[in-house]
Amino acid sequence: MDQRTFEKFRTLIYQRSGIALNEGKETLVAARLGKRMRLLGLSDYRVYYQYVLDHEDQGEVSLLLDAISTNFTSFFREPDHFDLLREQAQQWVAAGQQRLRVWSAACATGEEPYTMAIVLQEVCQGYECDLKILATDISVRALERAYAGVYDLERIEPIAPELRRRYLEEVRGEDGVLYRVRDELRSLVVFKRLNLSKPPLPLRGPLDIIFCRNVMIYFDNTVRQQLINEAYRLLKPGGYLVVGHSESLKGIAGSFRMVGPSVYVKES
Repeated sequence: MDQRTFEKFRTLIYQRSGIALNEGKETLVAARLGKRMRLLGLSDYRVYYQYVLDHEDQGEVSLLLDAISTNFTSFFREPDHFDLLREQAQQWVAAGQQRLRVWSAACATGEEPYTMAIVLQEVCQGYECDLKILATDISVRALERAYAGVYDLERIEPIAPELRRRYLEEVRGEDGVLYRVRDELRSLVVFKRLNLSKPPLPLRGPLDIIFCRNVMIYFDNTVRQQLINEAYRLLKPGGYLVVGHSESLKGIAGSFRMVGPSVYVKES
């Protein structure tokens, strides 16, 4: 991929997703686009760039972003965040709060929102809870996998055996036994495609907790600030914003108060 073509892709990707590709990412971009191009029978990156523009209405930009996006995740990833979710939800429910609304802002293939659902469902045992989890991502491919809620044994390894038995069911797949999230848990999660870089976001609060983890590392400070402002708008007073351990809101946290590593609260 020549430099001029890389710059065109770089600009297009930023405009459509907010993902900021740094200098020196030509090889990475070329490798990730190569698989999609082979499916289309294309070998020239310049031809593919024009193809994306010509077929934007048919969703080719979305497929381009799918190829570029990183969708690594796991159940109970960065587990201290789920400890926070459990502790706060227990306090709210014990105090009489029945409505719980949380958002997994970059849900990838679904492990994060399903983990949230497991934690909150456990908290709500013995209480009347109106519980909903919004799970969003820019990747159509990732959302399809998340909605299916089917994982292999390696993927569900972090889930305790008792919780596996309660919330997952075995299904037969082409590659042997797989595990599907039970309908009881799936019904708590609403999956939607959402571009986090295009405020104002079509969401309404108030939300109790937002997990926006390991996604802002792909944005520049302009997009990060916009996203932080939207999180502040959507959270209730005393609500929590949780980012990835590798991320920091230094200089852009605004009215949020840091209460722990990668955890911020909206002041009342």
